[in-house]
This record gives sequence, structure tokens and C-alpha cells, in this order.
Amino acid sequence: MTKPFDGAISTFFETEAPPDIRAAIMAAAKEQIINPTYPYQTRMDRDDYEEQLASLQIELVKFHAWVRDTGQRVAVLFEGRDAAGKGGCIARVRQNLNPRVAGIVALSKPTEREAAQWYFQRYIAHLPARGEMRLFDRSWYNRGVVEHVFGFCTSDQRESFFQQLPDFERMIVDDGITLTKIWLNVGRAEQLRRFLDREGDLLKQWKLSAIDVDGLKLWDRYSTAIAETLQRSHRPYAPWTVIRSDDKRRARLAVIRAILAGVSYAGKNHDVVSQPDPAICGGPEIWTDAHGSMI
Repeated sequence: MTKPFDGAISTFFETEAPPDIRAAIMAAAKEQIINPTYPYQTRMDRDDYEEQLASLQIELVKFHAWVRDTGQRVAVLFEGRDAAGKGGCIARVRQNLNPRVAGIVALSKPTEREAAQWYFQRYIAHLPARGEMRLFDRSWYNRGVVEHVFGFCTSDQRESFFQQLPDFERMIVDDGITLTKIWLNVGRAEQLRRFLDREGDLLKQWKLSAIDVDGLKLWDRYSTAIAETLQRSHRPYAPWTVIRSDDKRRARLAVIRAILAGVSYAGKNHDVVSQPDPAICGGPEIWTDAHGSMI
């Protein structure tokens, strides 16, 4: 089987990955959590997960109907490193919802014209109208992390982003949009394990990009950019919910609860929704890098 990018991910694993990361992946069983700082040692039981997911997806349908019928506007941002689980979480959120109401926003590289506009301009067109939810698979926070790490923006452009960001998000919230910002935090060994899985699976290879491959060598640079971004953009009116996503099952349940927990929609079952698991979900203080270091 031909591997994408000439097997660059396997090559990185075999020749350049830190020895402790490589050893952890090789020693880990399928259901084992690799990250030693993660509060659980194994993945959540599948039956328990599927039972909770089904109940929470019923709550999402109620929430979806409330948004549609009352003209609410909801925007949920999904951020995190590559392979942190953004796509999987979005898929479970949207699985039983009307795509006309709950749309996904996944913007590609800016066009030449978009690159010449005010940075936030192209995102404004994708904010929800009355009765809509918009799920952003990455967002304007690209400038704080990815663009900075790869040199796609200047230091002055990034600083301008951080200076304008509070007013931009304040206007969104003040205009009545419910803004939920979710940062999925995955450990380095688990990220690499997921990349290796994608590389060897014909049904998942499409998920890989050159950015993924090049980013493998830039973990520490990413960590610095993420820590600064979380610190500079976490505010009472637009807080971050950080979810440790080394276990995809627990992360997906926490994401749905984070979206629903603070909203009073018709027919809400508080016993089902509850609060996200505090062991893996919190504010920026719960974010950790590969070495377990927190902000």
C-alpha cells in the first residue's frame, strides 16, 4: 500500500520522534491511554460511551429545535492540534441534526482577495443567522497558532489580531450570538499514534496534509503559541473550554455537555446533560503540553 507523503509520518516515527514518545507508542495496548498525566489509564467502555452518547444526542436534537424555533444564534469553535479529534467531535454533535440549521464551517486557505481583506472579514460571513448553529472546524484562531508557527503571518499581524480580538468577540456576544470556544488538548504520543493510524488506513489518509507532516517537528513551537493564545483570549464573556482528548470517547461526551450545559432550552434533561467531566474538562489551566506542563 502506498503511504501518503512517501511515508513521511512513519519515517518521522522511526528516525526523529523523541525516544520516550516512540517507546510509549510501541508499548501501548490498543485501549491504553498513552499520556501518563491523563486521569484515566484506559479508554472509556464502549457500551457506556454509546449509551451516554445516545442520550446526549437526544438532548442535542431538543437544543437544535429550540435554536430553530426561537431564532437563537449559536457559534461553536473547535480548535486544537492536528488529530486532536475536532472532526470526530463535530460529527457526533451534528449526526442527527438538520444540516440547514447546524452547518459546518471549515474554511480553506484564504484566496488572494481574502488575504487582502481585514483578517476577521471572511469569518463574519459564516456567523449564524436567526435559528442557526455554526460549528467551526478551526476558526479565526488560526492566526494565533498555525499561521504563526508556520510563518504565514508576520509578528505585527499576529499582534494586531490579539489587539482586535477582544472587541471582535465582544461584538459577537453583545449582538446575541451564543459563542462557545472549545480547545481539544491531545498528548504528543497519542497525536503521533493517530497520525500513524491515518497513514496506514486508506479510509483515513485523506485527513493528512503537508501541514500535519511538517508540524510533527514543531511540537514545542506549537505549545508556546497555544499557551500564549489561551492566555490572551480567555475572557469572562468568551471563555475557553479546554478538553483533554487523549480518549476520544470521553472527549466527545465532554464536548456535547460543554455545548449544552449552560443553555436553558425547552425540555432539557439535567440528569443527562450535567457538567462535563472535571477531570478532563476546565479552563486554560487544564491545558498541558507533551511533558504535562500546564499554563
